[in-house]
Amino acid sequence: MTHKKIKFIKAACLTVIALFPTLVSAANSALDKLNAVGADSGPYQGVTTGGFSGSYRISEIIGTAVQAVLGLMGTIFLVLMLYAGYHWMTARGEEEKVSIAKDTITRAIIGLIIVVSAYAIWKFIFDQLISK
Repeated sequence: MTHKKIKFIKAACLTVIALFPTLVSAANSALDKLNAVGADSGPYQGVTTGGFSGSYRISEIIGTAVQAVLGLMGTIFLVLMLYAGYHWMTARGEEEKVSIAKDTITRAIIGLIIVVSAYAIWKFIFDQLISK
């Protein structure tokens, strides 16, 4: 492997190590939310999740799943931005590499806009369904 690839792999590993405590903390807070919520009445009374003891509202389970997916999308966005930035900085004036990095950044931003828009639409519809 070339020296550039080894440097990139080291940087990626350090990034994952730096982000790992945050990801684990997010998972723990999601489990705490699940453990704190119970469905005492209504159509979802006694609904349980496999492996967890107690009863939970289905809306809380879905909300926790959406929170986890959004966290994953944010992490993917960050990794794409770091990847594109690395390639732009190491392009050394080569227009083809710079344009590839710009395209990666543009696509990452468009993807983030799509994910945030989908979340906003989902939240609006879900809130309207729950309020009725």
